[in-house]
Parts: sequence; structure tokens; C-alpha cells
Amino acid sequence: MNLPIPRLVRCLGLVFLALAGVSLHAETVEERGRYLTVAGDCASCHTARGGVPFSGGRAIGTPFGAIVAPNLTPDRETGLGTWDADDFYRAMHAGKGHDDSSLYPVFPFTSYTKVTRADTDAIFAYLKSLAPVKRAVPEPTLRWPYSMRSMMAPWRALYFDEGEFQPDPKRSPAWNRGAYLVQGLGHCNECHASRNRFGAMLTEPYLAGGIIPTQNWYAPDLSMGRHGGLSGWTEADVVALLKTGRSAKGTALGPMAEVVLQSTQHLTDADLAAMASYLAALPERESAEQSESAAGADDLARNGKTVYVAHCAQCHGYDGRGKGDAYPALDGNVSVTEPTGINAIRIVLSGGFAPATRDNPRPYSMPPFSQKLGDDDAAAVVTYIRQAWSNKASAVSPGDVRAYRSTPGG
Repeated sequence: MNLPIPRLVRCLGLVFLALAGVSLHAETVEERGRYLTVAGDCASCHTARGGVPFSGGRAIGTPFGAIVAPNLTPDRETGLGTWDADDFYRAMHAGKGHDDSSLYPVFPFTSYTKVTRADTDAIFAYLKSLAPVKRAVPEPTLRWPYSMRSMMAPWRALYFDEGEFQPDPKRSPAWNRGAYLVQGLGHCNECHASRNRFGAMLTEPYLAGGIIPTQNWYAPDLSMGRHGGLSGWTEADVVALLKTGRSAKGTALGPMAEVVLQSTQHLTDADLAAMASYLAALPERESAEQSESAAGADDLARNGKTVYVAHCAQCHGYDGRGKGDAYPALDGNVSVTEPTGINAIRIVLSGGFAPATRDNPRPYSMPPFSQKLGDDDAAAVVTYIRQAWSNKASAVSPGDVRAYRSTPGG
């Protein structure tokens, strides 16, 4: 092989840089910021239906009223045009606005406080690189006294712990990276936790599951240990779900489908593996005592088997084990066995629609049965699948079905 001397010198130089561990592609701050906004799923909240990404306008419901997500483009009048990096860091880290007013925790600064200054600066640099969009958003429509921002002072004193993530030197780099993403930018506990009457997350035990306010879905316990919501899952199962929207153990539906679509499918394999590593290390949960069957639950389950055979078994199997990648197993499925029964009721009534991801572009979906099944039959089949095979979850009632049939959800 005969190479011209200048080309040979250049090739040797590139080899030397590669051996020295120097990246041959210098990622810009804006590129890193773009990746981090995807990890934080920022566009989902800060984009109205049909609107320009990050220009705000999506109403976020809370038990106390609605708050419209603000414009994050660099428009000087309606967006972040007059903000600087310090302002943005204060919002992320301390939950304080440009005018030093307290932000409402529908903006998850309770999690974003863990994000490093370097990463918030990168996110801000990316947002400042966007084309400005003039779009003012309305003020929150919160009930009194929650409409008084002064009420945030005692709330913050009771429920907000400010501080960046601190790596644990006793843990692996992968665990620390996963903890940083799950606790911080991923803000997973904002959904996967119960909340008290004042809207504050219950953090002990961490990621223990809870009903998502106003969306009427149950975000499951994320512990993979014994008695955890993901007990029996492997780290590979978690990565598959986050990357493709489906795994051997379950499918991303409801609000989680949007998270996969807009955020996690775009993360690197290394980051997804790190998140799975962190979840795998969550503590085991205490065994939950099984409640006694409600009156008539046995009859419901028997009737439910008939409904299941007629409408469900062809896809999900008579043994509840599903069929390959197309139809998920119901035996041991966390969406079936979660404590409330909400998810199974909603899926039976409204159908199950997995996200179309890069690695699963044409997912199978489950049709809704709200027009075919009355409240009694829907309660019967949900009760059956929650108690059939190895499942040992509590029964649901026709009243439960009726409540979620008439209640909107995300």
C-alpha cells in the first residue's frame, strides 16, 4: 500500500488520537443539550397539540387546577429570550422563576434539582439555539388558596430538598449514571410515587408506584426485587421496554407509551442499561397482605372466565401466556396485577396502544371493548385475569368500571 506522505501522516495522527482516547467527533454543547432535553422529555409538556416544539401551551392538569406549560423558545416577550444561564439553572435547581417567584411543582424541579450545572447549561444552550416563537400562555387556573404563590413557601420548606446529585463512590459508574437519570432528568418518581393531599411525592420507599393525578393510570412500583412491581423482570426486559415499547414482560401503554415515544427510545443503549442497573438495585419490598375477596368476587371471576374465553383467549392464550411479540402475556403482567386494577380496567375499556418506535415501528394494538362489554362483564373479566394463573390481585367491581368509564384519562 503506497500512501502519499501527507495522507500517511494524517492517518497516523488519527490513529494516535484514537489510541489516546480522544473523540474524533467533538459534540457541541447544543447537541448535548438536545440529547438532555430528550432525556428529560421536555417537549412532551412544553408543546401544545399541533404546536411548534417547545413553544408551550399544553395544559397540565393537577388536582388543584390546570397549569399551562410555558414557552421555552428564545422569544424575548413570551419565552426565554431575556433569561441567562443563571436564571435557567435557578429554575431547574431551586424552582425559582425569572422574577424569583416560586414555581409550581407541576414543573418537576423537585427532581431536576439533581441535574448538574453543566447539564443545565447545555440544555439552556440548546433552547437558546431554537427559532424564537411568539406565544404567550395563560396564567394557571388554580383554585384558591392554591392560586396564591405565597403558599409555596411552607410547601417548599416541608417537601423540597434542593441539591445536585452526588455520586456514590461505593457504587459502579453504571449505577451512578442510572441513578442520575432516573432521579434527575428522567424524573421517574414524579409519576411512580403516591402523593399526599398537598401534592407532594412520597419518597419512602422510592419509586414504589402510585396513581398519576388527573390521568387515571397507575404507575407501577419499579423495584425488580422480591415483591416489587417489576419482580421477575431482567435488566434486558427493562431496556427492551424503554427502547422499543415492549418486552417479554409487558408493553408500554397510556402515559408510559408517550414517554417511550418522545424520550427513552432515543437514549443511548449505555444510558438505558444504566437506568436498568439502577432499578435492579432498588430494595426489595415487603410482602403485601392479600385482602379478602369481596362479596361476589368468586362469581365475578367465574363469569369473567367466560368473557375471557369469548373475547381474549384467542390473542392472549387460554394459559395467559400471550403469543410471541404480538400479544403480551397476562400472567404476571404488572399492568394486570398492580394494586388498584385501574390499568386493566382502562385497557379493557379503551384498548391498549403501544408506541410506534424505531425498533418496533408497527406495534400490535388491542381494540377497545367499551361498546361490547357492560360494567358487569368488564369487571368480571378484569377480576378473572387478576386472579387467574399465578396472579393473586384483588377483585374489581362494576362500580369501579363505571367510575373509569365516565372519567377521562391521559
